Amino acid sequence: MSWFRRNKGDDASGVDEQDSASPGADGADAAPETAPAGPTDVYDRSQGPWDESEADAEGTYIDLGALKLPAREGTIQLRLEIEEETSKVIAATVQLDDSAVQLQAFAAPRTAGIWDEIRGEIAASVSRQGGEVDDVPGVFGRELLAKVPARTPDGRTVLQPARFSGVDGPRWFLRAVFHGAAALDEKKALDLENLVRDTVVVRGSEAMAPRELLPLRLPDNAQAEGENAEGEQQDALRPPERGPEITEVR
Repeated sequence: MSWFRRNKGDDASGVDEQDSASPGADGADAAPETAPAGPTDVYDRSQGPWDESEADAEGTYIDLGALKLPAREGTIQLRLEIEEETSKVIAATVQLDDSAVQLQAFAAPRTAGIWDEIRGEIAASVSRQGGEVDDVPGVFGRELLAKVPARTPDGRTVLQPARFSGVDGPRWFLRAVFHGAAALDEKKALDLENLVRDTVVVRGSEAMAPRELLPLRLPDNAQAEGENAEGEQQDALRPPERGPEITEVR
């Protein structure tokens, strides 16, 4: 596993795809500039993702604390993003071929979901950054198809495709951001979408404020390596300044 560090907070309301560790707009008080298109599509969680109380007891998972990712045959590339100031793991990204999905879980109220509100904030943030965004029906209910400004290694700014999905669960919210081919191609997104469905969220019993990041941790078998000289990692699928990478071979 190799990583480099960067600063991000734990609030579910802030997002910048050049620095995308949290799942909403620039702040909880951000006024949506793009309203959700049409009525809310309520996602049926009968096919996952799962709460810990619903998980398959016989399943095999990569245990990241608040998230348990299903083990898959073949090679799974897993990057974990680290907050520089606290050294906390704040996001997990799974890469398959030319696609990737970033996962984060957050506390949510007992009585209401937060994806509708967060989705509007993400749309407003992308628009302010000069990107493009559409609110459309998707496999997990309403989702955002976006083109988000990002920096290339040579300093240029380009628009990268991203698909923002969210699932409201019992006292938790799971955000999944698809990058690369999975953001545009339905067939190439299937494997990662199935991985999201099979993911288990461990909310815990602690009292937490809505939108507070549920704690993640390194897998038990992770071994750290040093950073390279530039503190950078070459990966065309990720926005610049992503974090640690773990490769699990199963």
